[in-house]
Amino acid sequence: MKKTIALTHPRLKPARLVDAIKHDIRKYLNRERRKALPAGMDYWTFDCRFGATEAAAEKIFTSEINAHIDAAVAQELPSFYVEILARACNHQPRDEAEEG
Repeated sequence: MKKTIALTHPRLKPARLVDAIKHDIRKYLNRERRKALPAGMDYWTFDCRFGATEAAAEKIFTSEINAHIDAAVAQELPSFYVEILARACNHQPRDEAEEG
């Protein structure tokens, strides 16, 4: 998902628009997590970027998306850019020294 999302709408109130945007992003993440994993992979991870424009987008964690959306609303930005790319990964085994 690479998308520039407008924070203004002629008929929707801003709070409802923000709720709808967050819902669409959660729906996308859940849909990607349901896809079948390639052979030998353990889980899906997401490479995320967020910014006022595509050129200004910075890497963020998936758990920070809602906070960045709220910050964009607080700054009264007309739109923002969000990029979420799914990637299959394997868990890294823990070292024995780190466990004990």
